[in-house]
Amino acid sequence: MKTTRRTFLGQLGATTAGLGLSTLIPQSLFPMGMDNKFSFEISLGEFSFASELYSGKMTNMDFPARAKEVHDITVLEYVSGFFNGKHTDAGYMKELKQRCGDLGMVNHLIMVDGANITSINDKERNAAVEGHFEWVEAAKYLGCTSIRVNLGDAMGALTGKVEPGTPEEIANAAVDGYGKLLDFAAKADLNVIVENHFGNSTNADWLVGIMEQLNQKNKGFLPDFGNFCAERTVAKSMDFKDLIGTKCLKEYDKYEGVAKMMPYTKGISAKTHRFDDNGYDLETDFIKMFNIIKDSGWTGGYVGIEYEGGLMRDMGGDMNFLSNDDGVRATKLLLEEVLEKLGNE
Repeated sequence: MKTTRRTFLGQLGATTAGLGLSTLIPQSLFPMGMDNKFSFEISLGEFSFASELYSGKMTNMDFPARAKEVHDITVLEYVSGFFNGKHTDAGYMKELKQRCGDLGMVNHLIMVDGANITSINDKERNAAVEGHFEWVEAAKYLGCTSIRVNLGDAMGALTGKVEPGTPEEIANAAVDGYGKLLDFAAKADLNVIVENHFGNSTNADWLVGIMEQLNQKNKGFLPDFGNFCAERTVAKSMDFKDLIGTKCLKEYDKYEGVAKMMPYTKGISAKTHRFDDNGYDLETDFIKMFNIIKDSGWTGGYVGIEYEGGLMRDMGGDMNFLSNDDGVRATKLLLEEVLEKLGNE
């Protein structure tokens, strides 16, 4: 008998409620489907297992089997940091590719959190762009369709450091840096997609303004439901519990943000943290959000699960969050219900 969200949560004997954190994000590289019927395929973001990957209980090499054997998901979204620098190790990459082939997996993308390709310092920006080239090559070798990048200083965002330059100056630098990376990736027939993540990139208008200035066909967005917070309280320390304990002070409306990003969207990152008694996400109205996505004309691509509650549970000590596997299951069931409802309308 097919498991429903209500049955699943009832079996858990516990339900849950919201906060946010992210890495980096989920997706499709098949723009619009030929069929008028709304559809998508579920992919799995590796960051859903962040707590186990950070602690060493799981490795990047374990990800394909975990996705297939535990969750029956065959489309993968990797995170660059979990390669631990081995993305240039020929033997390591050969083994990872072989494991995926043996399991019948689809390597969809790598979420790359590298140096700042939007730095207003020309030398730093060009070096950062070149630093992403090896990730393009790694993704190409694995058979991915894309890499996901940030438009901004990822490390600065984590530490609270203010990125030099005005939003306009950084946008101009982004057009240059992102544009150069797009040109390099085009030679490998690879997309380079941008996620709303932190800083200026939480502003959909800022992101769209950059995208409008670029003509490369391999450009695109990866909207993340949970990454529209532009300003947070300052963490008391760099301790993990303090970092995840910050509160959002200023947030761009997520529904408006996703709507504005959809014309350039090549995939979706469905972020979740907690669920109510009926299995609905407590921070995002998935039916409302996916109606926006459907109305944009986007269909036929990948929607990536990125469950972050397990990180709060295992490393933040909040047992109100579901485990990594249970959170992935809950998100998958929610997405299946969305598809059933909206795909049949």
